[in-house]
Amino acid sequence: MLFSDIAIINENLEFEEHVWVGVEQGHISYLAHEKPNEHEAARFGDAYDGKNKLLMSGFYNAHSHAPMTLLRGYAESLPLQQWLFDKVFPFEDQIRAEESYWAMQLACAEMLRFGVVSMSDMYFNSRESIRAVMENGMKLNICEGFIANENKPYHDYPICDLNKALVAEFHHACGGRIKIDYNIHGEYTSNPLAVEGVAQAAREAGLRIQLHASETKLEHEECKQRHGGMTPIQYFDSLGVFENPTTAAHCVWVEDADIEILAEKKVFVACNPASNMKLGSGFAPLPALLDRGVCVALGTDGAASNNNHNMMQDLYLMCLIYKGAALDPTLITPEQGIYAATRAGALSQGRDDCGYIKQGAKADLCVLDTSGPSWCPSTNPLYNLVFSGQGADVCLTMIDGKVLYRDGIWPTIDIERAQAETQAATKRIISCLGDA
Repeated sequence: MLFSDIAIINENLEFEEHVWVGVEQGHISYLAHEKPNEHEAARFGDAYDGKNKLLMSGFYNAHSHAPMTLLRGYAESLPLQQWLFDKVFPFEDQIRAEESYWAMQLACAEMLRFGVVSMSDMYFNSRESIRAVMENGMKLNICEGFIANENKPYHDYPICDLNKALVAEFHHACGGRIKIDYNIHGEYTSNPLAVEGVAQAAREAGLRIQLHASETKLEHEECKQRHGGMTPIQYFDSLGVFENPTTAAHCVWVEDADIEILAEKKVFVACNPASNMKLGSGFAPLPALLDRGVCVALGTDGAASNNNHNMMQDLYLMCLIYKGAALDPTLITPEQGIYAATRAGALSQGRDDCGYIKQGAKADLCVLDTSGPSWCPSTNPLYNLVFSGQGADVCLTMIDGKVLYRDGIWPTIDIERAQAETQAATKRIISCLGDA
């Protein structure tokens, strides 16, 4: 495809107009302010009219529980611990593998609709999620959720063998679209023996780790009580977790000493502003994290705590809430937010060749329609994108040079069946739980 005379957000997060961007063999191979000659243009096949359009990197969802689309709207207006233990865990006990597959397909359709090209997902029934993504063309860093309630080492849990099998079968599958990570759900759902074992296993296999940390004040303070004053970040660090590339989701209640560890160990922090506000968990100290050089990425979390996978909504919140919380309108610039939603997310997944518009980079892109009234006047296009733009403005999503969403059409997903199967599964589970 050749994006013709289109506006872009370039690799330096600057707005440029009248650009030609050529994509072939999954990569950006032409990037210039001049139209390619007739011979060059022929290489790209389809020409895409860039009038009133904005081309940018697709979004990288740094923290999701995608099959939780099954729980959308189910466990509402509850604090996290009650939400999780009284409602979410019992519901999840009833989910069948095939239901996870369709829930993942529906989540992927929603993400593609909103310009998301890749996700870091933490759940169970991983084979079904992988099957869905292999079919629909998205990118996926996936880890099988590990809850270690028994005081025994990691290798004594069945997930140890499952993780080895997932790595052997799927790591770097589909030309690298699929990556297997290891998981520690959280400090409060683990034991030190198991955590140390996961850290060692990931290190030996050269794999990344995804985990939750300091999402709520209760979680944070109870960890300190259990572990001689250590916070969740200090607990994980003491057990060797951060010797691996790690993405720590939430980090709402991290302390100054935690931020030092996150910076020193180059831990990625996945901020989830919509979920954290909806569950009443608080606000991650993003200004302090960014000032210290921590790489902050952006995530949606699951549909049970956010209700959607619209990354542009979380981008808006990320760039807005700190201004009000700190009474400082200078905090979190559009450039910082866009970087978190794109390049930082790609890096958190170990994807160094994408997350920006650059010649030679993977063509993981989205196009926004800027013809609507909320985009006019365009005094500062980056501010328009963050504060005026909507997920519904996305009109095309491309991954590795393949169009997976365009103008209401998903060429690789049976959207009607995904909706019907997911609705039926949720209805069945709620009935089994007696919540109907």
